Amino acid sequence: MSHPPPLPAPLYLGSVNTWECDEGGHLNVRFQYERALFGLAHLARALGMPRAFASGAGATLVVRDAHVRFLKEARPGEPLILHGGIVSMAENKATLCLDMRHADGAPASAFTLKVSHVDTRDFRPFAWSKRTQAAAQALMCAPPAHAGARSIDRDAAPSDISLARAKAAGALHIGSTLIQPADCDAFGRMRGEHVFGRVSDSVPNLLAASRREIAGQSTPAGAVVEARLVFRRWPRPGDLIEIHSGIVEVGEKTQRIVHWLCDPHSGAAWASMEAVALTFDVATRKTIAPSAEARAALQKRVIAMSV
Repeated sequence: MSHPPPLPAPLYLGSVNTWECDEGGHLNVRFQYERALFGLAHLARALGMPRAFASGAGATLVVRDAHVRFLKEARPGEPLILHGGIVSMAENKATLCLDMRHADGAPASAFTLKVSHVDTRDFRPFAWSKRTQAAAQALMCAPPAHAGARSIDRDAAPSDISLARAKAAGALHIGSTLIQPADCDAFGRMRGEHVFGRVSDSVPNLLAASRREIAGQSTPAGAVVEARLVFRRWPRPGDLIEIHSGIVEVGEKTQRIVHWLCDPHSGAAWASMEAVALTFDVATRKTIAPSAEARAALQKRVIAMSV
């Protein structure tokens, strides 16, 4: 099978470690996004910002909004190759596409990142340098079709979220965590992959029982096939996070879920995430469609939340 040519900038070359895989036996979403952040740093180098993520940097790139398609699972020992490019660039922001492939060229995952060019003192946006604007011309690209949104509106305006609103909506408290220094970047802010990771750790508290009911005699696991993550503020070491989540739509094979990550002390939002997830059989690697009864039971749990 032929695959689209790679995007202009080579960004990451590596493989999947066994310890990065979850109960489904494939690369967990937190490590998928970690590789995208590796790629972002190499793309910054291509833009003339080789130290953008070092502690002494005067300017860096901040991801404000990330859309991800998870297309073909990556299992232990499998090579992964990431290329990227710039879809659009404005005065102090850009939309980037990072496309991760298997060794045979088959798409593994695709990331559309909306980033801001900011200073590292107050993290306020400011204009790109002329050098970066010139370098960007060689990196402009059209994203491949498989990077496009499928079930999520990635351009919808972020909702006004808070801990109080989550409780009023009937969201379930599914996770509590603490940010530690090892979770943070060179600027002392929690790295983005840990948002995915904390949600991944907490989802069994929302879906484990229903997945067992859906699977019957099979051994179930969950997989996210599409997600959007919106960053509001960045926790620092010692900050607390509570995750409040709800099912917002039940499909024939999938559930759409919204997660709100909030500060339990102030009630303010750290981030929000929308994900489309399914249940699959670990042995056969096939999706398990819920029965009509299981879908009806899930439907009763649907609440109104948005990313």
